[in-house]
Amino acid sequence: MEPLCPNFDLLKSSRLTSIPLFSHRFSCLNRGISKKSSVSWPCASYNHNSNYHQAVKREASRQQSSGHDLIRSIAKGFIGFSAATMALASICADSPAFAESLTVAFPVSRSQEVNTVQRTLVEAWGLIRETFVDPTFNHQDWDLKLQQTMVEIFPLKSADAAYGKIRGMLSTLGDPFTRIISPKEYQSFRIGSDGNLQGVGLFISVEPKTGHLVVLSCVEGSPAARAGIHEGDELIEINGQRLDGIDSEAAAQRLRGQAGTSVTVKLHAGNDSGSGSSIKEVKLPRELIRLSPLSSTVIPHRTADGRLSKTGYVKLSTFSQTAATDMENTIHEMENQGVQSYILDLRNNPGGLVKAGLDVAQIWLDGTETLVNTVDRDGHMSPINMINGHAVTHDPLVILVNEGSASASEILAGALHDNGRAILVGHKTFGKGKIQSVTELHDGSALFVTVAKYLSPALHDIDQVGIAPDVQCTTDMLNSPKETLMKDKSFVSSLEADSCIMVAEHELDIQESKGTAS
Repeated sequence: MEPLCPNFDLLKSSRLTSIPLFSHRFSCLNRGISKKSSVSWPCASYNHNSNYHQAVKREASRQQSSGHDLIRSIAKGFIGFSAATMALASICADSPAFAESLTVAFPVSRSQEVNTVQRTLVEAWGLIRETFVDPTFNHQDWDLKLQQTMVEIFPLKSADAAYGKIRGMLSTLGDPFTRIISPKEYQSFRIGSDGNLQGVGLFISVEPKTGHLVVLSCVEGSPAARAGIHEGDELIEINGQRLDGIDSEAAAQRLRGQAGTSVTVKLHAGNDSGSGSSIKEVKLPRELIRLSPLSSTVIPHRTADGRLSKTGYVKLSTFSQTAATDMENTIHEMENQGVQSYILDLRNNPGGLVKAGLDVAQIWLDGTETLVNTVDRDGHMSPINMINGHAVTHDPLVILVNEGSASASEILAGALHDNGRAILVGHKTFGKGKIQSVTELHDGSALFVTVAKYLSPALHDIDQVGIAPDVQCTTDMLNSPKETLMKDKSFVSSLEADSCIMVAEHELDIQESKGTAS
């Protein structure tokens, strides 16, 4: 697809600026946000400039000894590479266990692209050493692991092979959520989390049987939609270049571009028989495309006593930067339509930005309630509380969850459930109770590092356990294709046939009959 990619529970930091997404009480996450300084290559560097330690740089004798030992151990690993140029990596951190200025010497590869990955390796290693949630690094010597990986990378000829060695190093941490992604993958991730892209508004994918690129859908009101491009149309060319053997991500890269520019696409209409007249070529202007992670509708239904009631149904597919704003606007609109209860559907929502999940929770809660508890690498637990919150609505709320509800979905469900605001209906959630930071590295790649665990407000450990719903429902329609469900003209009828929706409506009727609007 053009703009979509998986999302995870993340705190974001950019290449040039620090963006703390939690309150200052969560010091572990503040440590995990990095800034870069400009250092001339071949001297690779990773720098962490702390706002908390601006005093004169100091080196305890124990730290100096540790740093010198590391330098010697790295150099020792390269005996025999006598022709290699030596580079220095300066690693600065504010962690008490880590020297504030530690220099690592290593031989520079003669391959420029491998040379670049060497610098990325040192960046990644330093970030993990400072912020990874497990201070034992899965019971291994993390300094020695850098030495070993440098030795493995040095003789390689390609960046792909070198990145493979970094991934291998990260895999020894025993945490599948700590990983590195390529610049191209990171660009797609940012589109998914930011909720915006510059392009033409096409969702595309490779048709598995034919291998052809086909249109899944168009963003409503986008240049592609205005040009009359439809679901099922086959892409043949982009700017005169054939798309034979091109995957969807590569094609999406060609479609994207700066707003104000244009791109020409040639298509074969999907509902035609293949005659020449079915081929069309259109010039599409690129625009800023806003992607909403939210869809909604009002479901009218009759209560047990015969009254006509309106339930607001809101489905959140991911926690992007626009999620909370989109939801607040939607709830205001539904309140104006006389909605009396709500169903928030988090099924198959894999997570996203932590801050977005916390912001959504505050739409439904008042006061200074605890939203989540974080546990840092030193085992210190810190609650994250609301500050004088004011809920948009106090109408009864049911949250739908299943085994595909993970990360930020579980944070939100736990916050609203443990504070008595919502009933959970569905199936046990995925069970991802870890939080990652994501940092863009110098080459445009990105490092995801698990920096903390979290517990629900009632101190329930969610990791590898999940959250059990208050009421279970059957799995009817849960395996229906998401695109069809969300785009079907008989959307309300489809929802009414969903067994979990019916269970949710029943629970809402019970709440309304008891007068228990939270």
